[in-house]
Amino acid sequence: MVIDYTLDLRGEPCPFPVIYSLETLKDMKKGEVLQVIADCPASFKNVPEEVVKHGYTLAKEPYKDGQDLYFFIQV
Repeated sequence: MVIDYTLDLRGEPCPFPVIYSLETLKDMKKGEVLQVIADCPASFKNVPEEVVKHGYTLAKEPYKDGQDLYFFIQV
């Protein structure tokens, strides 16, 4: 998988990881992949739910690495 853009949102409280992810995704081209790194625990549920609700797909299952949460979202 090729990652076209990365948003490092560690330190940003919820709901900002969702807001910033959706803002970035709307400017990306079809087929591109956005990697989002966050550390707000609620993001693990909220980011995947909201991006799918807005018509994007998860290119890979979200995962945790310590405190960091990783999401891979395809336009």
